[in-house]
Amino acid sequence: MAGGDVLATDQREPKQVDQSLLTVLVAFLANLLIAIAKSVAAAITSSASMLAEAAHSWADAGNEIFLLIADRRSDRRRDSGHPMGFGREAYVWSMFAAFGLFTAGALLSIWHGVQELIKPEEASNYLVAYVVLAISFVLEGISFLQATRQARRLAAERRRSVTDLVLNTSDPTLRAVVAEDTAALIGIAIATAGVGLHQLTGSPTPDAVGSILIGVLLAVIAVVLIDRNRRFLVGEAVRPEVRQKVLQHLLARSDIDRITYLHLEFVGPDRLYLVASVDMTGDDVEHSLAVRLRQVEHELEKEEAIEEAVLTLATPDEASLVP
Repeated sequence: MAGGDVLATDQREPKQVDQSLLTVLVAFLANLLIAIAKSVAAAITSSASMLAEAAHSWADAGNEIFLLIADRRSDRRRDSGHPMGFGREAYVWSMFAAFGLFTAGALLSIWHGVQELIKPEEASNYLVAYVVLAISFVLEGISFLQATRQARRLAAERRRSVTDLVLNTSDPTLRAVVAEDTAALIGIAIATAGVGLHQLTGSPTPDAVGSILIGVLLAVIAVVLIDRNRRFLVGEAVRPEVRQKVLQHLLARSDIDRITYLHLEFVGPDRLYLVASVDMTGDDVEHSLAVRLRQVEHELEKEEAIEEAVLTLATPDEASLVP
């Protein structure tokens, strides 16, 4: 089970939403500038690795647009036509971004590298390539630092490692930006090695191999992102330790005596669908008990992490869940 968000600590506060938006905007601006610079450098140098990196950056810049759409559309509150809210739209648009990375970035880079092996073309103006790659590394580094800064802050709040948070968070935009920026920095290193070996050996083969390696790297990243979004789209349950924290949170209420069933499912970034069978305190008549149940549901739904709460009455023969 993946997903690491918890009722009491993973609330989507305005500050966190602003941080997510800032992370995507920084990544978009950085990738747009880098894509333009790499495209010019690829035209001047005729380097296969540089062209692969240009395709990579254009794919990343386009993906950030999908991620911005994902962030905006998924943040809407539910209505009568969408009782579970719009949270899963984040995974749909993030899936589009991952497919874009695979097709526009990975396949194009691999295809061009293979073409370069079949019909080699000499590169030139190596200094232009090195300067653009150095500038790209700085800009990608800025975007990477912004993304990892947000990830480290959230990981510290949730007492988890940064790697675990990025891989399993229910926020697909954060995961995508961190993954893409990491791939970008590795890709720049591969492109630099390819261009450098091309210059040193006079053979275009290292440059072409560099383009293929960049494509393979992007394909791996894209497949991972596609798989993570797929899991959340089909219904990702929370981690066992998170379920225990939510159980403790519910049992801490003065109006709930015990819980015999608890289901928690992500319906969007930091948004949960909660179903529970509970035994209420006291010995109310049926009408009063129904009113109390609805009141608890409404109070739970006021918590930012709960999209919808459904409570039913437990029967005496059902075993109690223990935190």
